[in-house]
Amino acid sequence: MKKILFVASEANPYAGTGGLGDVIGSLPGALAKETQDLDVRVVIPMHVRKIKEEYRNAMTKVAEFDLPLSWRTLYCGIWSLTENGVTWYFVDNEYYFDRDKLYGEYDDAERYAFFSKAVLEMLPHIGFVPDILHANDWQSALSVIYLKKMYTQYNTKAIYTIHNIEYQGKYSFGILGDVFDLPGELASTVEYDGCINLTKGAIVCADKVTTVSARYAEEIGTEFYSHGLHYIIWENSHKVCGIVNGIDLSLYDPEDPTLPAPFTVEDTAGKDVCKVEIQRRFGLPESPNTPLVVMISRLATHKGFDLVKCVLEEFLQEDVQVVLLGTGEQEYEEFFSWIATRYPNKAATMLAYNKGIAKLLYAGGDIFLMPSLSEPCGLAQMMASRYGTIPVVRETGGLADTIHPYNPTTGEGNGINFVSYNAHHMLDALRRALELYNRPEHWAKLRYNAMTYDFSWSKSAKLYLEMYRGLF
Repeated sequence: MKKILFVASEANPYAGTGGLGDVIGSLPGALAKETQDLDVRVVIPMHVRKIKEEYRNAMTKVAEFDLPLSWRTLYCGIWSLTENGVTWYFVDNEYYFDRDKLYGEYDDAERYAFFSKAVLEMLPHIGFVPDILHANDWQSALSVIYLKKMYTQYNTKAIYTIHNIEYQGKYSFGILGDVFDLPGELASTVEYDGCINLTKGAIVCADKVTTVSARYAEEIGTEFYSHGLHYIIWENSHKVCGIVNGIDLSLYDPEDPTLPAPFTVEDTAGKDVCKVEIQRRFGLPESPNTPLVVMISRLATHKGFDLVKCVLEEFLQEDVQVVLLGTGEQEYEEFFSWIATRYPNKAATMLAYNKGIAKLLYAGGDIFLMPSLSEPCGLAQMMASRYGTIPVVRETGGLADTIHPYNPTTGEGNGINFVSYNAHHMLDALRRALELYNRPEHWAKLRYNAMTYDFSWSKSAKLYLEMYRGLF
């Protein structure tokens, strides 16, 4: 039996902030279901204030040891539980991980250096040496570097997955030894553009580098998308590939009994009930025949909100309603609050993130707008599709890989796309969506295609298995 150890800074349902947590919470279990040939395990930090008591009570302490990190000697505890065929490890040190936030602390470099070092130090204590260590994003990049440069006694292959290349782990060389516990001779391994770049170091050291969609794997080799790392991507292109993420279909299910009215692909009557519930909760006129456009997102320019800001008032002249759920940059929070005040019968804004409201919007919306400038994979467009809320997306990254334009002639396609990052091209795509909405036979076919498209992890898990077997 081959052994895989995932290394990540977060994983749902234990502690998560976004897409990374969703992926690490789902992919290992999907792999375990696909084959009996793998022993799949995951290690994340023990984020004390985020992990629910029910999970902590289910854990067993399996190791405790002193961990050397440069001049420090630190307590490290390893706790474990098993769920759905996957063994989970939690790295415990309350000084580093008893925090309100997973990221954005002044000492993130030290916290995740400790975590990465603990991953390698714990192996003899838990009696498990993986055949493949699969690290994710910059917070665990050091585990790849340590493995390949300092823990060479392990004959372990390393995979490094880039979930978003914008976040690279850049630091001053002044902390190379003091915080990261890297000797001077490894400076060139992590050096890029005059500073420490942990992602660069992991790319160079890894046996395989993956991203979360095939299109994004191509895009990060270009200057526009790479945030400066395209030269390193070019040099290592022989080991870069993209595998699109999936979603947990049991979590995003139109038959969910917690919805105001569950529904199925064969009978979508409950979707109209969910739509009216949205209108009621957001103070909009209850109009089941008015197209409802929903957006659920962090409010940031790279999510395409500069395009939305440019043409939203023009779009609101149509017979539509628009609902936004999200928080982010002040400019967009103020704009959407103003829009809701100016057009109270057509637009509503909730500056928050609420999973229950998000699920209601996925279920009851008609159109889901996701006009991202860049999107490594994206999960929201898949979640919306599961509920028959038709994605209108820009063709970039995982959006291009998962949403295919509807063709009225052939009846093929599961969404509506636009190519250029242009506000009026986005507006044209929204108007094309309204045209289809007003042609019930086409809208029903498009909705059916969206709801039945295979967004499960099973397909992606098979591709990961193929990649793993190529490294064994």
